[in-house]
Amino acid sequence: MQETSLEHPELPAGVEPTPLAPRWPARRAPLALLTAIGASLACGLIVYLVAAATGVRTSPTPASVNLISTLLQDVCFIGGAMLIAAGTARPQLWHFGLRPTRLWPAVGWGALVWVGFLILTALWTVLMEQAFGITEQRQNILDDLGVRDGSTLLIATALLVCVMAPLAEEFLFRGFVFTALRSWRGIWPAAVITGIVFGGVHVLSSPAVFIVPLAIFGFGLCLLYVRTGSLYPCIAVHALNNSVAFGVTEGWSALGVVGLAAGAFATLALILTLARRLSSPAPDSAGRRPVHR
Repeated sequence: MQETSLEHPELPAGVEPTPLAPRWPARRAPLALLTAIGASLACGLIVYLVAAATGVRTSPTPASVNLISTLLQDVCFIGGAMLIAAGTARPQLWHFGLRPTRLWPAVGWGALVWVGFLILTALWTVLMEQAFGITEQRQNILDDLGVRDGSTLLIATALLVCVMAPLAEEFLFRGFVFTALRSWRGIWPAAVITGIVFGGVHVLSSPAVFIVPLAIFGFGLCLLYVRTGSLYPCIAVHALNNSVAFGVTEGWSALGVVGLAAGAFATLALILTLARRLSSPAPDSAGRRPVHR
């Protein structure tokens, strides 16, 4: 049953409430995670079996197979959230936070979250190296996706890492999981749990030294969502971070990194604009729905 109350007592002062958004039960958060992860694993297995059955050499796994599996994982993240959300109310994109927000406050809060994450990551990396001798490792996931195997695979990898991953992960983790968990104990426990799970799902795709910082990043993105009332700033910060990490890992120049981030933003803007035009518009604070022109 859809809840239409405009009141959200747990919101900090000055934060606008989510208008008429469904209050998903907290128990749907782990269900969505299990659905999304289970479906992505199943899709990956199917892609691998199909490749093997058609004579594709699967050891080592070709970059094309990894690319398709990763793309399907992102699709499963979005689909899993929407499928479980449908058990409460017919899901609309604005239910998941895809709604406008004020630009400059979003830029300010987004910059604060990202810069804080970078500082904490640097401190954590130094601590791990000095205390335990754990050093930063290269992200082999980019090699697995074929980033150095030609321009086509490079572009495809960049789109997956800098566009699809931020979009799908924010949709699932902040748009649904965090939102559902908030109905249990409020913002802070929900943000902590979501951050830990967010870091945990990156165990196989990121160097071990980055798992704790990624959990903190996930926590910060939850707070960014709360402060702005929109998923757009979370997607933007996530895309920026992935673009910088991608470029730095590959040894690109500063200009190349800026170009990659700009391309990611432009692609995301196009995708989200089309999605908004195809979906029902979000109501305003008075419950009125704007009309598409």
